[in-house]
Amino acid sequence: MFRSFVKFTFVMFIIFLLLLIPSFYGFHSSMVQNKMAFLENRRINGLIIRKLVESQNTDLLDRSFERFREQNLLKGLAVAIVKDEKLVFAKGYGSADVELKIAASPEQLFRIASVSKLVTAIAVMKLVESGKITLESKVFGKYGILNKDKQFQTKDNRLENITVRNLLNHSGGWTQRYGDIAFLPRIVSDQTGDPMPLTISSYLKFVITRRLHFAPGSASAYSNLGYMILGEVIAKVAKTSYEKFVKENVLKPAHIFDMQLGGSFESEKQLDEVRYYQPEDAQPVEAYDGSGRMVPKIYGSTNMTLLGSAGGWIASPIDLLKLVVVIDGDPRIKDIISAKSIAEMTHVDEKGLDPLGWRSTNEHGEWWRTGTLPGSSALVKREPNGISWVMISNTSNYKGPHLAIEMDRAMTGALKKITKWPDYDLFEFFPK
Repeated sequence: MFRSFVKFTFVMFIIFLLLLIPSFYGFHSSMVQNKMAFLENRRINGLIIRKLVESQNTDLLDRSFERFREQNLLKGLAVAIVKDEKLVFAKGYGSADVELKIAASPEQLFRIASVSKLVTAIAVMKLVESGKITLESKVFGKYGILNKDKQFQTKDNRLENITVRNLLNHSGGWTQRYGDIAFLPRIVSDQTGDPMPLTISSYLKFVITRRLHFAPGSASAYSNLGYMILGEVIAKVAKTSYEKFVKENVLKPAHIFDMQLGGSFESEKQLDEVRYYQPEDAQPVEAYDGSGRMVPKIYGSTNMTLLGSAGGWIASPIDLLKLVVVIDGDPRIKDIISAKSIAEMTHVDEKGLDPLGWRSTNEHGEWWRTGTLPGSSALVKREPNGISWVMISNTSNYKGPHLAIEMDRAMTGALKKITKWPDYDLFEFFPK
């Protein structure tokens, strides 16, 4: 898979020259200066990474991923691969922003959708390890974590049996029989009388006035609502905001500094965030804020702040792999949660209940987490052979959540073509 040592030496010389480039350009605001310096430094690191990756024989991977992108009509795609805890491949394909002619790259921020649930589950395990809660702590009712007076009077007494574990493994008692309530704010507004845009308080009010679809803990039914509530649980127990707790206790220990909760509208797009795309025949929808205006589904249909702990984070593929290598149990890099917590999160339940945070795990040691939102699709997978990988797109297509299946198939086929991986670690080009 490798070219000559001479080629690699030349690349390292290029690296030396690139490091001489100034990191910022004299902006007056120190905040803007720091941000631009960080982005410029990361741009240089990204250029270094591309030079290193392209100095190897990566044609087989490139052809596989570019073919996948074109077949699925994706504007942009970013891929990152870890082998034995080392980042050995990171590359973008297509466009991060067609209008501005910006190429896709693995350092850019993408909406990671429900991969956010993995982040939230790790945050919960940090609170469990600190002794502030247990997985069996009750969430509602007089002795629950969210024990406000208005929550004492519940319509369904079974609500008071919901535990933190039930929210984590989607066994809280809610189904999507009548649609995913997380994306139906108008219904919640009508039922509670609260004006839009809604807050988590409105959803809690809605929850306690409704009956559960099944007894907590008896089955798993995918629930964005449960993870939205977990964000409030974390904030209540930690006595700070959900985002701040995650940044300080999950991301910072993993040396991740640019992940954040994303915005809903295009005007809220971060400087280093990709632009999102949808099929040309997609119809406009009502904005989440109750204004009545019609907006593209990719920008304004979803309250990203409210979705937060269930699907609101933006991150780069490299960020996500930095997170995976500190929660995978491999001793080569120190994990940020205990072996017990990792085992809890990845346990294969004999009753068929979902794992904690991960979308699915199996007895072979494969763990994966998918995420889909208008304009974005992501898949994170840890395999038992020392390989972990991330694939993220910035485009919706007609396959919706099923695009993740195609991502897995494309990656599986590509990995079979690689017989030897490089021994460098591209993680070394990012600040610690």
